[in-house]
Amino acid sequence: MRLDKDTIIGWLREADEARLAELWREADRVRRERVGDDVHLRGLVEISNHCVRRCGYCGIRADNRKIARYRMTSDEIMGCVREAMVFGYGTVVLQSGEDHGLTRDWIADVVRRIKGETELAVTLSLGERSDEDLEVWRAAGTDRYLLRFETSDRELYGRIHPPLPGRGSDRFAILDRLGSLGYEVGSGVMVGIPGQTYESLARDIELFRSLDLDMIGVGPFIPHPETPLGSTEPSPALLSDEQVPNTEEMTYKVVALARLVCPGSNIPSTTALATLNKAHGRELGLMRGANVVMPNLTPPRYRASYEIYPAKACIDETARTCHICMHGRIASIGRRVGRGPGGRKHAKSPS
Repeated sequence: MRLDKDTIIGWLREADEARLAELWREADRVRRERVGDDVHLRGLVEISNHCVRRCGYCGIRADNRKIARYRMTSDEIMGCVREAMVFGYGTVVLQSGEDHGLTRDWIADVVRRIKGETELAVTLSLGERSDEDLEVWRAAGTDRYLLRFETSDRELYGRIHPPLPGRGSDRFAILDRLGSLGYEVGSGVMVGIPGQTYESLARDIELFRSLDLDMIGVGPFIPHPETPLGSTEPSPALLSDEQVPNTEEMTYKVVALARLVCPGSNIPSTTALATLNKAHGRELGLMRGANVVMPNLTPPRYRASYEIYPAKACIDETARTCHICMHGRIASIGRRVGRGPGGRKHAKSPS
């Protein structure tokens, strides 16, 4: 399937169910041929909800005074890591707000503990950090880094993600730096941000291909009431035919198109999809191009406080309950749980 920008826009606007069924089948075929039927499980540990940013969409933004802030200890994190080992996961993902209280040396020590005591791959998702931080964490053994660029529309990005005083924000430069340091690089977008047009979202999908991403995360914009984008009514300009809707179906479209432009990349079926459709959201994502899920290992006493968006799926489940549920959901669609770290599968070079 040839995918230039106009074709991508056509698929994003497509409403015919029979045509969309063709897109789902093609994405699933490419997924099967390029990354196989294995669904890799990444154990997610939300290690801190402190954040210095004031992003317009995120519930853990610095200005939100209605959440209890926490920062896990290294021993608490290692307890979660050991659960990941018991459950047979190949990767642990340490995620937080952009928390400068998580110092360079402290994170490096945690990574070294994980690598010294387990065979797990380590993924970090800690926001925009300095080159020095990224260098030290890579040297400590970190395998992957996730940093979503959210939107390639510079004006829109500036509205939803104001910079820190005296410091610009260039996530594409950071992604380039991560690649040069030898990380597997993950990025992605939000679907349906107020002000996001079909053309800008199509450019984002083209960027997945040009950035040659190892991992692509796609999730819907879910309004949070304690944020600027969730506490006000949208302006009439945002209700035009050019505004991308933040729907479940639109998110599946972007997942499927991401699979087609980056056939070998790892693509998760996200918790946000499960939040929109608690019954079958993850399964439908896996059937439309995704090959990764991220069961939550965060201790239940912290989970509710990591509220990037409200009413998050599985908020009250224990790690074991989540683990058992994931296995059942994967088996229900005829797929199998993958073994090992599940790194990106690159196409073989022609002989």
